[in-house]
Amino acid sequence: MGYLRDFKSQFKLKNFINYIVIALLTALFGTLSCVGVLEMSTQVLFEKFAYTLIMAVSLSLVVGFLGELSLGHAAFMSIGAYLGGYFQTYVIGDLNGNMPLLGIIIAMIVGGLAAGVFGFIIGLPALKLKGDYLAIVTLAFGEIVKTVFTNSETFGAATGLKTYRYSMDTLFIIGFVALLVILAVIQNLIKSRYGREITAVRDNEIAAKSMGVNVTRIKIFVFTLSAVFAGVAGAIFSNSQFNFKSSTFDYNYSIDLLVMVVLGGMGSLNGSMIAAIVITVLKTELTFILPGNLAALQNVAFALILILVVVFNNSPKFKPIREKAFGWARGLTEKLWSKIPHKNGDKGESDKGDHADWTEIPSKIKMDALLSTDMLPPDIVGAPEKTDKGEKQ
Repeated sequence: MGYLRDFKSQFKLKNFINYIVIALLTALFGTLSCVGVLEMSTQVLFEKFAYTLIMAVSLSLVVGFLGELSLGHAAFMSIGAYLGGYFQTYVIGDLNGNMPLLGIIIAMIVGGLAAGVFGFIIGLPALKLKGDYLAIVTLAFGEIVKTVFTNSETFGAATGLKTYRYSMDTLFIIGFVALLVILAVIQNLIKSRYGREITAVRDNEIAAKSMGVNVTRIKIFVFTLSAVFAGVAGAIFSNSQFNFKSSTFDYNYSIDLLVMVVLGGMGSLNGSMIAAIVITVLKTELTFILPGNLAALQNVAFALILILVVVFNNSPKFKPIREKAFGWARGLTEKLWSKIPHKNGDKGESDKGDHADWTEIPSKIKMDALLSTDMLPPDIVGAPEKTDKGEKQ
């Protein structure tokens, strides 16, 4: 009863908007799908939304909250797809006919655990590196995984792995339920003490170490957890295909995921999900607009989008535009929010607990100048003033 009372007193509707929106859309389109109204193309698109959103929020945990650049996230998805799909199709294949829901749950567990094991193994040596070096190692890991599956006869080699295809009517519903669970885990992790340690490591690793944070443990934990979620997304992907190849999980797919995280805002789960939906729709439409050899232009388009976003976010010339746009969006949000009745009043003065909006953690607290003050030369910090008669005492 005490837990329920504390939860009720600290409950804030705005922290659960993303859950409510996803749940309502899942219920609406799930009902339409079950009654046979939803078109097959829309069902397939929603399946893409489900596993792509999981991939986006899991990569955001590493890139946005931990601050490490990973270019091999698609490799963990491929591990979950291959191992989870193989186990579901060829080891427990009888369950697919009798209890398909149990079969896909087992596939997600197997795929997630397998990807988590590889994430832990790769994370041990790789996370001792930083920046470009870590990106190169994760990129190389992704290429190794793709090559191994391409040349493995057990997993279909170059022709691809034939897997069980789950029912289109309900697969995206299962995918969105898995997304809600993963989103709850990540948001509660970021809100917890461990989440504050994660963001502290991102903002300043030296300061985090000086405060007693085990940086290595935090990095490996986040990297492994992110790999587990990617493996779950891979198992969902395998259930959306009759046959798939390792070339699906190449370097370009990892770049697409990185673009989603950057476009949505570093450290913003909701932003990453919105960007994932937008890019998934764009890729689907561009497939029809740019067929055949012109499909290579898709990668050029996403590269240009990434460059433009980075320039817009960092160029001083665009600062007035950024402030005006963000101020307008913030004002509109506050205006809409003020129209929603709150039990504690519009200002929420009697709210208890953490008042921060923990669905979005801003990136890079400027601590470097503070930490380096004592290390500056004496003639810069604390130097005595000079006079005509010598030093002023």
